Amino acid sequence: MPRRDAAEGETAGGHEADAVPEFWSDYLPHPWNLVAAGGTAAAALFGFIGGFAFIAIWAERKVSARIQDRLGPTRVGPFGLLQSLADGIKLLSKEDHAPTDADKFLFRLAPYLAFCASFCGFLALPFGNGLVAKELNVAAFFLLAVLSSEVFGVVLAGYASASKWSLFGGVREAAQVVSYEVPRALCVVVPVCVTGTLDLNAVGRQQVGWVWAWNVFHDPFTFVAFVVFFVTATASCKRAPFDLAEAESELVAGFHTEYSGFRWSIFFLAEYASMFAVSGLAVFLFLGGWHTGLVPVEPTTVLGFWGGNVVNAAAFVGKCSGLVLVMMWVRWSLPRLRIDQVMMTCLQYFLPISCVLLVGVCLWQLLAPAWLTAATRYVLAFVTIGGGLVVVATLFRPLGATPAGHLPGVWAGRQTPLTAAKK
Repeated sequence: MPRRDAAEGETAGGHEADAVPEFWSDYLPHPWNLVAAGGTAAAALFGFIGGFAFIAIWAERKVSARIQDRLGPTRVGPFGLLQSLADGIKLLSKEDHAPTDADKFLFRLAPYLAFCASFCGFLALPFGNGLVAKELNVAAFFLLAVLSSEVFGVVLAGYASASKWSLFGGVREAAQVVSYEVPRALCVVVPVCVTGTLDLNAVGRQQVGWVWAWNVFHDPFTFVAFVVFFVTATASCKRAPFDLAEAESELVAGFHTEYSGFRWSIFFLAEYASMFAVSGLAVFLFLGGWHTGLVPVEPTTVLGFWGGNVVNAAAFVGKCSGLVLVMMWVRWSLPRLRIDQVMMTCLQYFLPISCVLLVGVCLWQLLAPAWLTAATRYVLAFVTIGGGLVVVATLFRPLGATPAGHLPGVWAGRQTPLTAAKK
């Protein structure tokens, strides 16, 4: 399947900066129109991050409750939706405490530094065709750079707390993030070799069309690279099974042991923001960007800039939310790894695998004929969709009744201890 270059994509889908109407230019002179536009974009992004964290905290409780056969929050608002609001009010009313021996300035600065790193990633993350706070031709590199700087807030929090447990948590996080950055960056280079650009808007426009036009189905190397990228991105967000920085069984609560109240909540706001940001990067590089994969055209060419981007933003947020739910699912399904296992997984497995993927996709681009690439797209797409449908079908399959005195699930066929003792 032939690809259009970035220039063709811009012509069909709208120009980059010119696509966004200069609303404030009609009311304010230069440079105040730029200040107002920047303030509006920052407020919109901050509101989105806060709203997403509000829903994600509730969703995490519901996901964990479902996995552990519990109900989760049910009493505060319909379906417990206002539980996050109640938690926020509780955290705001808590005492702002800092240890006596702590470096007060750095202790108070650390959570905001961590959040600013996550927030800056959203500045270059498009939510639609030209719907982005700041258009960058190196947006993928920018996201990797600023999201990685969140570790500075974590290390500062551990260092400034005057607690050995917090310091251990910060050092662990630094070692983990620095290690996992290498295979994650190599996996980003894999789709970049396919698209030929670091501009996320251009990458998104190149994947217009049906679902098999997505980069993840381009060849076997991009398919595996998506899996490796998602795992390493999960590690960079301090999510289980890679949450050694917050290993409460060993370090009380890790780098934020001495934090409470509002500043404690800022760390987790940064964590949920980073989860969405890395999921957004994965969606653009591998999963079609803002395209649904269900129609062969760019929505903005049919519905106009705002109408089309409502569809685009809904598709993009839906894909990112799905990946965030997978992170939650993994957290409540797998046990935490030891620090030696975390480092071994990165250095002995993901690093060489990512190197092989990079070499493989370069050779594929040079040697694979067009018919093979097209056939590979269709095969990978239909096998993945078929496998997904099978998994969904099993979720709705009725469970057989468990005979009295026998165990259910993976222990099916075995008698309960009480029944066995009677015999």
